[in-house]
Amino acid sequence: MIEVKHYGKKKVGQWIITGLVLAWFFVLVFFPLFGIVKETVSYGLKAFVSSLISPASLHAFWLTLLLTVVAVVLNTVLGVVMAIMFARHHFKGKLLLETVLDLPFAVSPVVAGVMLIILFGPNGWIGNWFESMNIKIIYALPGMMLATIFVTIPFVTREILPVLREFGREQEEAASTLGASGWQTFWRVTLPSIKWALAYGITLTIARSIGEFGAVLVVSASIINKTQTATLLIHDEFTDFNYAGAFSAALVLAIVSFIIITVIQFVYTKKEKGLHNA
Repeated sequence: MIEVKHYGKKKVGQWIITGLVLAWFFVLVFFPLFGIVKETVSYGLKAFVSSLISPASLHAFWLTLLLTVVAVVLNTVLGVVMAIMFARHHFKGKLLLETVLDLPFAVSPVVAGVMLIILFGPNGWIGNWFESMNIKIIYALPGMMLATIFVTIPFVTREILPVLREFGREQEEAASTLGASGWQTFWRVTLPSIKWALAYGITLTIARSIGEFGAVLVVSASIINKTQTATLLIHDEFTDFNYAGAFSAALVLAIVSFIIITVIQFVYTKKEKGLHNA
C-alpha cells in the first residue's frame, strides 16, 4: 500500500514538471511564433509579398545569405584544421589557445563589434593602414564578414574535437603504415569518422550566421541597400513603424529557423549514434 502511494506521488510530480515545461514552451516559443504568423496574416498576402520583394528586403536577404556562406566556408575549413591540431598535436600554449577559441561564447556580440571597430575602424590600430590604401573595413561588407566569422568560429571545432579524441589515432596510424598519404588518410579515415559532427557544427554555424544581430549592427551601421542584413531589416522596419515589413521578414526567418532546427535535431541524432558506435 505504501509503495502505491509513493508511486502515485511520483506520478503527480512528473505531471507537474511536464506541465511546467509545456507552459514554458508555449509562453516563450509557441505564442510568440503564433503572434508573428497572426500579425503577418492580418496585413494580407499583398502586403506580405510586396514587403519581401522590395529592393531593401531582397538586398538584406541576399546579404545575409552571402555572409552565411562566407562564414560557413571559412569556419568549416579552419574549424577542421584547428580541431585536428588540438586533438593530434601537443605544443606550448595549447590550453590557452583552446580557451581563446571559446571567446565568442563568452563575449557579447556588441562587445565583439566594438573590438572590431577598435582594430579596423578608420582610426583603429590596423584600420589606419587600410584607410591609407582606400580600403574600407568597418561600415562595409568586410567588417560584416569579420563580425559574422568571429561569432561563429567555435562551432565546427567544438563539435569535431571530442569526436576526434574519442576516435583516437589507431586507424589513422594504421592507414599511414599501409602507405596512405596525409590527404588519403584524412579523406578515407578521419573525415568519415567526423562527418556527422562536422555536419552538426556547420548547421549551428548557419543558424548563428543567419540570426546574428549585435556584432553586425555595430560594424555595419545598417545602411539600406548596402549593409543591412535580414535581422537588421526587421529591427529597422519595426522602429520605423512599418509593421507589415517587419512581421513579413520575421516570419521568413522564423520558417528558416524551424527548418534549421529540424536539420540540427536530425544531424544531432546521427552524431550521437556515431559516437555510440565508435
